[in-house]
Formats: sequence, structure tokens, C-alpha cells
Amino acid sequence: MERLIKLFLLLLLLLQFLTVAFVGVSAKPVTFTEGFTVNWADSHVKQIQGGSSIQLILDQSSGSGFVSKNKYLFGRVSMKIKLISGDSAGTVTAFYMNSDNDSVRDELDFEFLGNRSGQPYTVQTNVYANGKGDREQRVNLWFDPAADYHTYSILWNHCHVIFFVDEVPIRVFKNNERRGVSFPKLQPMAVHSTLWEADDWATRGGLEKIDWTKAPFYAYYKEFDIEGCVASPAIAGDVAACASKAGNWWEEPAYCQLSAGQARLYRWVRLHHLIYDYCTDKSRFAITPTECAAGI
Repeated sequence: MERLIKLFLLLLLLLQFLTVAFVGVSAKPVTFTEGFTVNWADSHVKQIQGGSSIQLILDQSSGSGFVSKNKYLFGRVSMKIKLISGDSAGTVTAFYMNSDNDSVRDELDFEFLGNRSGQPYTVQTNVYANGKGDREQRVNLWFDPAADYHTYSILWNHCHVIFFVDEVPIRVFKNNERRGVSFPKLQPMAVHSTLWEADDWATRGGLEKIDWTKAPFYAYYKEFDIEGCVASPAIAGDVAACASKAGNWWEEPAYCQLSAGQARLYRWVRLHHLIYDYCTDKSRFAITPTECAAGI
């Protein structure tokens, strides 16, 4: 099965290249200094390997984090991340987009939940729209994400939000506004990454606590890639016009549904690696959320 997955990935990358060439799209990689700034614990954020990679540090004195200089409305964001190795229980490494508006915030989350050595790493995704969240899903990764860098991406358009791991779709949140479900479409979001302690819930519901004798903990980032409609003070009036422009590649019909190969990979993940889905949690939702009944 793993060989088939690798073959699917190679085919998907080839198809992606051909589609990009056809519509005249190119990736928009940025360096850390071009695209980001430290917003939490400057002393715990290090540029390494000549500035091509970023190291986040967590110890008993502080966690750490960085944020994009601009906000974006729709598009695609990705980065390569190497997670904490060894005993990482009680830690959370996060990569997410956030509108930074607490009362009615929009947010798209990757949260990597630490584990005891030898246990699977779990990635939790969540979607907030107009202040409404509580849409957690958890997937056990099928590889060791601390052994090497892997690519984590968010595709966000008017049709849906898709979370990818190495181009494998692990979560699709469809636009169900016609059914009365809020969808993030009006608020530009910044790109964030953080490393922090959350041993009250992160590992086995808080049963496994962080072992500070293993500190400091390190997570690594590189190859930041952002393409979307930029919202900045200099061009604030243009972001809505950009987001509604028909020519944006991420709004092309090919990006409004999974390809046949992506759909097969998505089913494989859901069948073999999904360990929690809010849609089926009757202890939290006696009535199935509307977007779940409609198909996510």
C-alpha cells in the first residue's frame, strides 16, 4: 500500500506541474525575513543553515512563534516542517492561518500533538468561521514527521478548504453557506507558526504530561510558499477585488474538487488514519452538525 501511495504522489505532482504550466501559475516562495517576523520570544527563534531554515524552541521559560508580515484572502500556503523528535508529549507545534479577530475570528489550523517516544504523531485540524469553531479532526500520520521535513499545505478558495500532508488531502471543509453554515471568505488571515506547552490536553487528553528533563524542544521550518490575495496597509482596498477576480488560479474548476487520485488518497486516509471526527462525536453534538450531514 505504501508503494501505491508513493506512486499516487508522483502522479499528483506531475499533474500539478502540468496544470500550473497550462494556467501560467508559478509558486511564490519567500524567505523568512521577506515574509515573516518573530512575534513571540525572539530569543527562542533561530535562523539556521545560513538563514534557510528556522528553529523554534520550547523550554520552561517560554514557547516561541512567528507570523507573516501580510494577511491573505484565499490562495495556498505551505511550508516544510520537521517536528520534535523523541519524547514530545505535552507539546503542540502549530501551523495555521488566523484573522486575529477574537470575537468573530476565522482560523484554519494544523496542530501537531506531541507523543511519547515510539507512538504515532497526531495532527489535529480545525476550522473557525465567523467565530464558530469546535470542528476538530485528528489523523495519525503514517510516517515519522520528526525524521525529516514534510510539506504541510492549506488550499483555501470559495469552494472549500483543503489540508494537505505531502500533497495527500487529509481534510476537506466544503463551503456550505447555502445550508446556513459559515465559511471563511471575508477576513484576510495571517500565517502563523508556534511551539508551545499544552500538556493539559495535547497528549492522550492530558494524561501524558510534558517531561521538562527532555527540554529544550525543537521544531524546524523551511521553504515557505505563499500565494494569495495580499491585504496590507498599502493595498488594503484592493484585496476584495483581488479575491473576487475570476483569473486567480486557485479558483479554477480543477481546484474546486479533488482529482480522482486525490479522492482515492483522501479515502485511504479517512479509512486507515482518522482517529477522531467531531462529526461523529455524539457526546459533544447530539444533533449532527449541518456541514457533516451535508458531506464534508
